[in-house]
Amino acid sequence: MFYRLYKREKMIIKTPATSANLGPGFDTLGLALDLNNEVKITKSWFLSVSIKGEGVNRTKIKTNNQFVNIFYNFYTKLVGKRDNFRFEFTNNIPFSRGLGSSSAVIVSAIASAYHMSGIDLAKDSILNKALFYEPHPDNIAPATLGGFVSSLIFKDKVITQKKELPSYIKAVVVIPNKPMSTNQSRSKLPKSISLQKAVFNISHSTVLASAFFNEDWKSLKYASKDILHEDIRMSNLRELFIVREIALQNGALMSTLSGSGSTFFNLVYEDDANSLKEILLKKFPKFRVEVYNFNNIGYNITD
Repeated sequence: MFYRLYKREKMIIKTPATSANLGPGFDTLGLALDLNNEVKITKSWFLSVSIKGEGVNRTKIKTNNQFVNIFYNFYTKLVGKRDNFRFEFTNNIPFSRGLGSSSAVIVSAIASAYHMSGIDLAKDSILNKALFYEPHPDNIAPATLGGFVSSLIFKDKVITQKKELPSYIKAVVVIPNKPMSTNQSRSKLPKSISLQKAVFNISHSTVLASAFFNEDWKSLKYASKDILHEDIRMSNLRELFIVREIALQNGALMSTLSGSGSTFFNLVYEDDANSLKEILLKKFPKFRVEVYNFNNIGYNITD
C-alpha cells in the first residue's frame, strides 16, 4: 500500500556500500557500511547529469547512466510523463570492488523515482522491486535497510531478518588497486557441490547469522569460514590470501571476501581498527585500507 502526496521539486538520497556473503552466506548475508553514494535531484528545464568522485572520467556513465535509466523506468509510469531533472552524483563507492556499487544504484534509483513522484512507498516494497534488476538480495537488502541482514526469496519477495550493529565494532576494508568482474567471478564457481560441502556452508552461515544477532563476536572467526566460493575467487588476486592471514593474526574477528571481490572485509573491535589498518597499509602500500562505521538505516532521503 502507498500514499500519493505531491510531486517533489528536489531531493537528496544517500545509499550505503555493502559487504555481501560474509564468507559462507553466499547470496544471502550482507551488511551496510557508512560509505555512501549521494544523488541530488532537482527539477530542471532540461535533463543533465554531473558526476563527482568514482567514475568521473567514464563518459558512458553520463551518456547511459544506470541510475537515470532505472529512475525514468519507474517515474514515467508513476506520473504519466517524463519530466526533466538535474542529477548530481557524488560517488564514493568504488566500482567493481565487491562493495555493492550496482545495488546502491538500483535501490536509490527506485526509491528516488517514487519519492519524486510524490508516492510514499515502504522500504520493503522498494527492496522487492529491486529484485527485478538484482536477483540476489545479499547486497540490495542491506543497501535498503541497513545493518546486518539475512535474506531469502519466497514467491518473488524478499524475507529478511535485520540486526543493527553496535558502534564499538568497526569495519577495516582493504580495497585493492585491481577490480574483479562479478559475472566472470561467478562463472568460475562449480555448478554443483557435494552434500558434505553444502552442509559445511549451511552450518557455518547459520552460526554466523546467530553470532551477529547475539553479538557473539568471538564466534565469527570460526563461523565465517567458507568452502564454496571464496578461495576460487581469491585465486584471481593471490595477495588476498595474505590479507586474510594478516588480518586474523592482528585483531580481526572475521576476515572475508567482500561480495565477489576484490575488496576484503574485516570486522574488528573499535580499539583494534587503526592498528590493523596501519599493519595492512604497511604490507600493501598500493592498496586502499579504510576504517568505516556501520550504517544501520540503509538509504536515507532528505528534501
